[in-house]
Amino acid sequence: MLISRRDWLSMTAVNGLACLAVTGRAAAGQSPARSVLTARSAVRRRENRILAIIQAYEKQGFHRTGTAVDRASGNWLCDEVRQAGLTPSREPFSLDRVDPRSASLVTGDRRIEGLPLFDGAFTDERGVRGRLGPLEGHVEIGLTEAVPNAAGAGPVGDARRKGGRKAIVCVTRGGRPGLCPNNADFFLQPFGPPVLQVASENAVWLAECARQGVDVQIIAHAIRTRAEAFNVTARVTGSDPALPPLVVMTPRSGWYWCASERGGGIACWLELMRVMREAKPARDVLFVASSGHELGHLGINAFVDRRPGIVSKSVGWMHFGANIGAALGAGNATRPTDDQVTGLPRSASLPQAGGNTVQASDDELENMLGDAVTSAGLRIDVRNPRGTIPGGEAEVVHRGGGRYVSAIGRNALFHNPADRGPQVVDARAIAAFVDAFTIVAKTLAGRPYR
Repeated sequence: MLISRRDWLSMTAVNGLACLAVTGRAAAGQSPARSVLTARSAVRRRENRILAIIQAYEKQGFHRTGTAVDRASGNWLCDEVRQAGLTPSREPFSLDRVDPRSASLVTGDRRIEGLPLFDGAFTDERGVRGRLGPLEGHVEIGLTEAVPNAAGAGPVGDARRKGGRKAIVCVTRGGRPGLCPNNADFFLQPFGPPVLQVASENAVWLAECARQGVDVQIIAHAIRTRAEAFNVTARVTGSDPALPPLVVMTPRSGWYWCASERGGGIACWLELMRVMREAKPARDVLFVASSGHELGHLGINAFVDRRPGIVSKSVGWMHFGANIGAALGAGNATRPTDDQVTGLPRSASLPQAGGNTVQASDDELENMLGDAVTSAGLRIDVRNPRGTIPGGEAEVVHRGGGRYVSAIGRNALFHNPADRGPQVVDARAIAAFVDAFTIVAKTLAGRPYR
């Protein structure tokens, strides 16, 4: 009999969460059949809790850093931390939030709405005018395409640094049609001309306009507003606080509703919090859900700045990255090869194409998570080569010389406005990731470890 992936995940979830409970109840006099039913009930409760968390997160709205939604979402997350049995803290940081005013390409009687790149220049409300042509040509306004998070490197990044153009129009190419924005990796050091990002549905028409050298008006008008955002943190106090801590991190901000991009990581973060509170570890376990993800990882940098030396002095960092348990595959999206897009971490910045990716600072941590992931019935598609700069917040730990292990999933709706609804996540897969990271967390947080 063939066993589906969903059935396998269900079986491993029962094993990972409840086999000890089954054994304990049987030893206490409960029948094996009754014990199995109880265990399955526990699994269903956890999956329902995971789905409820993601649904609540999605319904809050667009999760851009420093916005009203971001603040309300952080307050909601604090309540969830309390429900998990810990005491949350809000750790604020300041930023100059980008507030788009008008963003479009206009030619003749046609207007295409878009979004400015947040780490480039902006126009005023009148915009700029010029002839549209291919980016590689000598044109006033260059047309190009980029997968999400590739606008800071490769041909687009090179053109932005070289200058000489009034503006750039970038067709975003995600795993599905739509406007899939690039993160602003250089948010604190913006560079280059205004870049207007537009949805992929406009690609054919724009390519023809570029071939003809049509005169266009580009408006990428935005202002910067002083604002405040905050990270949500919590601590499981270990029996020996003198031991170096374990840090568990996940981002909580992003583009649009980002249900499957961010929801799975947040659910895993909360579930692991429950597990480690009950485990009574030897060392402290610090939890941080950071805002500022899409703006050059502002939040995790603020977390580190508050704690000098924590990157290298921690026993390890565990990172729930993007797309944990995303249900929709990458479709026909393809990832440029590394020699086409230089300066990007291999697959990590483009999780819509790479599959389940494991990133680690060293062989020991990679093997630890790899074994745990496969034992939970999950597949590893990509292992980041040693020394490669990882994607997501793990990059901060890598540059600081710390030890880390990270998982990033595969998602056709990465940075896509359609990333919402119950169909975009797989609660059983998310639960399996919790089981895998539980093994790693208990190992790293134990007294005998290092």
